[in-house]
Amino acid sequence: MGSYLERLREPLNSPEYRDGRPRKYERIVRDGMIIERDVEVPTRFGFTIYIDLFRPADESRPVPPLVVWTPYGKHDPTPLGKLYPASGVLEEWQSDLCIFEAPDPAYWVPRGYAVIHAETPGNWYANTEGGYFTPREAEAHYDLIEWAGTQDWSNGKVGLSGVSYLASAQWRVAALNPPHLAAINPWEGWSDTFNDIVRHGGIPETYFWPHIQVRWGVSDHKVEDLWALTREHLFFDDYWKSKVPEFSNIDVPAYVVSSWSDHGVHTRGTLEGFKRIASPQKWLEIHGSKKWAYFYEPQSIARQSAFFDHFLKGEDSEITQWPAVRLHVRDRHGVATQKTAAAWPVENTDYRRLYLDAGEGSLNGEVPAEKCSVSYDPLDDAQEANFDYRFEEDAELVGHMKLCLHVSADEADDMDLFVTIEKLDGGTSKTGFTHYAFFEDGPVAFGWLRLSRRELDPGQSTEYQPILTNATEQKVAPGEVVEAHVEILPSGTRFSAGDVLRLRVKGRDIYNYPKPMLYMRHEDTVNIGTNRIHTGPGAESYLLVPMVTLAEELADAQ
Repeated sequence: MGSYLERLREPLNSPEYRDGRPRKYERIVRDGMIIERDVEVPTRFGFTIYIDLFRPADESRPVPPLVVWTPYGKHDPTPLGKLYPASGVLEEWQSDLCIFEAPDPAYWVPRGYAVIHAETPGNWYANTEGGYFTPREAEAHYDLIEWAGTQDWSNGKVGLSGVSYLASAQWRVAALNPPHLAAINPWEGWSDTFNDIVRHGGIPETYFWPHIQVRWGVSDHKVEDLWALTREHLFFDDYWKSKVPEFSNIDVPAYVVSSWSDHGVHTRGTLEGFKRIASPQKWLEIHGSKKWAYFYEPQSIARQSAFFDHFLKGEDSEITQWPAVRLHVRDRHGVATQKTAAAWPVENTDYRRLYLDAGEGSLNGEVPAEKCSVSYDPLDDAQEANFDYRFEEDAELVGHMKLCLHVSADEADDMDLFVTIEKLDGGTSKTGFTHYAFFEDGPVAFGWLRLSRRELDPGQSTEYQPILTNATEQKVAPGEVVEAHVEILPSGTRFSAGDVLRLRVKGRDIYNYPKPMLYMRHEDTVNIGTNRIHTGPGAESYLLVPMVTLAEELADAQ
């Protein structure tokens, strides 16, 4: 218990992960750039950070550094198009210098930038123990930023870039306000490890989270045993709170990119980060595409350049004309329209209640006249409860949804609820949406809740977004009917007249791709016996949906 330094596990010695490059300083000149490997950067703690530094061979003028903070190994170029053909990343978008989820030096250095690939403390051939999203890690990141901002080749304006962990780390260090940090670009990075990743609606995630610590925890030193600590810290306690940034301290210019397609990983945390940072200059972009492809596609690289050119080089760029929010309103996988908004959540959202009717299996604008219930076996993959709403006119749903349920368990004191929203084209065939980094048959949105974790934080919850305390368990008596609120993660979708919105409620993962596909799974269940959903007078279960009108249309988006 206590700090991560009290719970370190032995280094991982599997040959599969022991092929990291041994530390050895090298300097070469290639393709107009100076490449220095294994440069040592000192920290306040006495250990060094190892970096690879890429900068222009023409040293006649200083350049801004882009810092990449990665646990995945700076020695390992990752051709995503070859490794993951379904990811949508084209091979020509990455050079042999591009590492996992990071900006490519072959693009940025010729444009007058330096790129730093930095290994997080404790990983690979390290000289200290390792921890993840800890205060010590953030302070070491701070020290690297200050080093980068004070070198002879640097213009003193440092930017941060990268996807996933490389984005989440930006939240942590930006909250410390390093003086030379001039701009951040968090591109799909969670901000609250416990609530965004470890427990979805209080239900433990059992596949991605154990795997990811093996991907991070590759070291010849001891590293934080995240999985053991997860089993010990079952609630949102001080251990997990120590991994959450002080968002109100972040005031650096920020270009934040999220997606509708990364539910269960980055969608929630990226949008929460954008809402909570205090930066007076901040922009939000939300897409519906595959996350890696969207980061590397040329149009996205051009927007990254416009952002960094302005804040790191002082150049005029298109950013001065950017709307505060641009987002995709999706029709289906690969088809969307890009629109703009003045705020997030979208201004003037009309939140409407669609009441569940268990007798008809429908969603309606009025409370059903009769009280009714529907039951299902939560352990039977073939059983679930469905509720449909047919649109009589075109509608765009953009933002948060919430599901209020009145539920009971015949034989149990708890239950796990898995929720999806789907679109049925013309009311008949399911429409597939981009999901995660690979899939094209996903739903509109996901939600989860373990009933005993239903206690809400009144200070953070809103009409449209229930926020759990995750501080206690509130078990129920068998047969007891209780009200619970399920957070359904944000989405942006167009429904045409005649289309059907289908609400699905189940006791197991509704989308469960075959193993060993890396995916979010929840196999530690509390479900027993029969679960029931109650509707009608005295049990007004409803789905809250966000109707919007976004008049300014920019361009068709794929």
